[in-house]
Amino acid sequence: MLTDQERAQAADILMEAERTRVQAVQLSKTFPNIEIEDSYAIQSETTRRKIASGRKLLGHKVGLTSKAMQQSVQIDEPDYGHLLDDMMLHDGAKVPHSNYCVPRVEPELAFVLAKPLKGPGIGLLDVLRATEYVVPAIEIIDARVQNPRKIFDTVADNGAAAGIVLGGRPVRPHDVDLRWVGAVFYRNSEIEETGIAAGVLGHPAMGIAWLANKVGRFGTVLEPGHVMLSGSFTRPVMADKGDTLHADFGPLGSVAVQFT
Repeated sequence: MLTDQERAQAADILMEAERTRVQAVQLSKTFPNIEIEDSYAIQSETTRRKIASGRKLLGHKVGLTSKAMQQSVQIDEPDYGHLLDDMMLHDGAKVPHSNYCVPRVEPELAFVLAKPLKGPGIGLLDVLRATEYVVPAIEIIDARVQNPRKIFDTVADNGAAAGIVLGGRPVRPHDVDLRWVGAVFYRNSEIEETGIAAGVLGHPAMGIAWLANKVGRFGTVLEPGHVMLSGSFTRPVMADKGDTLHADFGPLGSVAVQFT
């Protein structure tokens, strides 16, 4: 377990890496005694500082929702991060590649809430009742710490959250079987990944339920109007300068982003 001073120092390291776009040495190396509780505390501290500087909380993201990804980092549950207003990009946005350290992208479904969700005890039907609509999304993830990363590094680094692009056709949560929403993910003209949303804990709404129950232990409520990224159902795709990433969600439309 880290001291408060060490947690603050770790937050300084991450803030500087994000500012300079230069990856820092892994926190798990700098602070060998780090635990997962420390990582979430560091994430909360960096988020607190950003909000204090004028940024606004937009919502949350859920990551590591597939068994394969969990096994790759030796954990048995997902993780989460905070989404801030300056991460929001419009469909088809052109963003400077230099804004990031090593950007990667993932197709996901975003849930926009109409009612609050507060755990514990939140289940699938609670999420569906609280959701105003679901919309296709691309998440930009960016590691501010070097490889090889451990789960402590990723969690402290806000789950690598760096950007969110919404597009396509919003749908009510009961209008389609969300488990079977699929995406074909292109980099430029080539298909890089395909998947269906059931890859997220069996149903993408279960990612939101997990999140509500996880943060509910700390008294955090998922608020109406907040955007919740439910987790990727493909592997992340590297984004190089000049690349256009395009996710085709079939009947739900598509969403794209270009790195300039």
